[in-house]
Amino acid sequence: MPNQHVQPQYLPTMRPGQVPTPCTITPALLKTHSVTPDEYESLKAKLGRVPSLTELGIFSVMWSEHCSYKSSRVHLKRLPTKGDRLTGPGSVVQGPGENAGIIDVGDGWACAFKIESHNHPSYIEPYQGAATGVGGILRDIFTMNARPLAVMDSLRFGPIAPGESAEEDTDYHRNRHTMQGVVHGVAGYGNCFGVPNLGGETRFENCYSGNPLLNAFALGMVKIDEIFYAKATGVGNPVIYVGAKTGRDGIHGATMASEEFTEGSEQKRPNVQMGDPFLEKLLLEACLEAMATGAVLGIQDMGAAGLTCSTCEMGARGELGVSIELDLVPQRETGMSSYEIMLSESQERMLLVADAGREQEVLDVFTKWGLDASIVGTVTADDVMRVFHHGELIAEIPNKALTDEAPVYHRPVGTWKAPVPLDPPAEALAVLNQPRDYTADLKKLLSSPNICDKRWVYEQYDSMVQTNTVQGPGGEAGVIRIKGTGKAPAHKGLLAELENLVAGSTPQGEAALLNQQEADAAPERGLAMALAGNGRWTYLNPKLGAMHAVAEAARKVACTGALPVAATNCLNFGNPEKPEIMAQLSEAIDGIAEACKALGTPVTGGNVSLYNETKGEGIYPTPVIGIVGILDDVTKAVPNSFRQSGDLILFVSAITGEGREAMQDMGSTAYAQSLGLPLWGAPPVLSVTEEAALHKALAALAGKRLLASAADLSDGGCAAAFARACFPANLGARISMRLSDASAFSLQERLFSEVGSSVIATCRPSDFAAVNAVIAEHAGVWAFPVGTVADEGFEILINEEPIITTTIPELRNAYTEAIPNQLAAEVTA
Repeated sequence: MPNQHVQPQYLPTMRPGQVPTPCTITPALLKTHSVTPDEYESLKAKLGRVPSLTELGIFSVMWSEHCSYKSSRVHLKRLPTKGDRLTGPGSVVQGPGENAGIIDVGDGWACAFKIESHNHPSYIEPYQGAATGVGGILRDIFTMNARPLAVMDSLRFGPIAPGESAEEDTDYHRNRHTMQGVVHGVAGYGNCFGVPNLGGETRFENCYSGNPLLNAFALGMVKIDEIFYAKATGVGNPVIYVGAKTGRDGIHGATMASEEFTEGSEQKRPNVQMGDPFLEKLLLEACLEAMATGAVLGIQDMGAAGLTCSTCEMGARGELGVSIELDLVPQRETGMSSYEIMLSESQERMLLVADAGREQEVLDVFTKWGLDASIVGTVTADDVMRVFHHGELIAEIPNKALTDEAPVYHRPVGTWKAPVPLDPPAEALAVLNQPRDYTADLKKLLSSPNICDKRWVYEQYDSMVQTNTVQGPGGEAGVIRIKGTGKAPAHKGLLAELENLVAGSTPQGEAALLNQQEADAAPERGLAMALAGNGRWTYLNPKLGAMHAVAEAARKVACTGALPVAATNCLNFGNPEKPEIMAQLSEAIDGIAEACKALGTPVTGGNVSLYNETKGEGIYPTPVIGIVGILDDVTKAVPNSFRQSGDLILFVSAITGEGREAMQDMGSTAYAQSLGLPLWGAPPVLSVTEEAALHKALAALAGKRLLASAADLSDGGCAAAFARACFPANLGARISMRLSDASAFSLQERLFSEVGSSVIATCRPSDFAAVNAVIAEHAGVWAFPVGTVADEGFEILINEEPIITTTIPELRNAYTEAIPNQLAAEVTA
């Protein structure tokens, strides 16, 4: 039964000279805790004595890579955290350092969002690792007093059947088990919690066989004047534990997430947390109700490092101390030690600071929802975390020693070198310079793992719960409506503000815009969100690959008609102790910074996941970028697929071709991979200035309702993009393009190259002149018709010669049946 009574605000009296009992420190004990000899000497100096065993455990988790960012912190400072919009819609309300980033979306509302990894747990125990990854990111959102409205996920697995990216020793059974467990875990938690999953991305590469990636994104809405923070305030205020009871699951989970995998990693299943989405739903409602009473002053999720992290971080942010008695912590197992209680990562738990004298209001709320709630401590005047157990002082540590003063490493950063030749090998040239059956090639491409339909994944997710979904999985970006907006007088909104900035004028903030009232009430606003990352490109060129990840995620958002305004990132890399890995990380951060500055999408927070290596073999450097955009009118959201026969198909782009090396670009394409060719080359050149112009043009076109559809031109090139756009409405397409050089490679390059800064759009023929007029207002952007939407059939002509001719059912079958067929295929262990 839940604890339902108010315990007296009592903590044992400190005896003069009382200190925690020291433990016997050995090299083996330090190694078990992943504490280096130098780190041990540092923590001993901060304490002025030998630590107790519980204190050693506390330092080990708080100084782990997962919690302290000790290898990446010096580089993360280069990311932009504020944009040009200082107030009003699109401005940053809360940047990095809190549970989630927050932006203003207008009409008194703010959006909280964040992406985090749960990679290591998802390898050891796929279902629970993925489920608790979703649960953790949801708590980060509602800890800010934001109700979660959407989740997305970015997944990476090893090959699940023999194919172009598989190696001879690939363990297909293990990869299938991992994929099925992760997807079921994401679905099981999100569906039961009651939050729609709007999609994301799923990719397969051999380097993820022993290192799957689960990056979970969540977004919620909060009134801008009702945001809560993880900060202790008010000396003497009670500290309240709420939620699930504490067990032994997840102990040292943060430390596990800061290590490479070895032969013994399977034995770390007890380090993986166990989730209960139904309890988390109760916790959500109870927390929001408790915060609404005004009796809660601060709140922190017990995520990585559990009670340890929530206690010392809340104290550090408030520059106050927190003292707790572990006997008062609700426990589901008997005989738990102080070490186990402090380091447990049991899920669905929160730590609150309440207003003294109003604690009963808080406890009553959690009692109503059937949850444990117990006063476990108090806020103190000094900046020290004190932990008692059975009346004895077990730990006494300055908060800053665990947080602000955690180690910061300036690890050696190697000189990045291209890992593969820029020019194609002879075997690739032989294939690319010979005429081919491009109809067969397109079918093979559409059935390849990284291009094929991911319906098997997203159909397991509930995408419509809460009835906010405008565009769900399977498209470019997820789109939701913001209920409760649209009641204020309309104003020109974010796009108008942007146009003023571009024109060189300076608007007088949101107040000036609100004065531009119209007679009708404003429509509902909307939010668009997308995830993107291309490990292959980042492996070939970390800076350029990371820039493309930002650009692609923002482009997907822009295709809906929303203007991208903010970013969150999840940086998945290998062992930071290797200079070449630090070179990848540093270059990628520089790329993200450059792209985010140019696109006006400041980074509001995120996550770094290092040590993604197994037996010394690491993953591709995989930065995954989440972008959020605002729609002033959600009814103007642009679909991603063809809508009506007879519409013009347009190629809309901002690329100039300057600096392009077409043969080098082809080496990392999905097309080359589908042909079984080795990796070569570099990502295509990218001008983020041109990319930004494209986004503004797309938002302007959507604002005038001139586009019937818009889809990002990236993976698979334009041939795949044309085909995918046909499937949802069961329409066809007739494409006609011209080439001055109709050689075999030129044909392949036109059909299958992945150039960036381009989209496939459609419009009514009668609107084409208006489309061109809008495009002309955006320097560097151009558009031309390449075909028409048809009732049926699929045909691509080059110089009026048919190059690809097939039916939509044949293409759709290749596209949709790939993953089910791979899962059904017989494979050897």
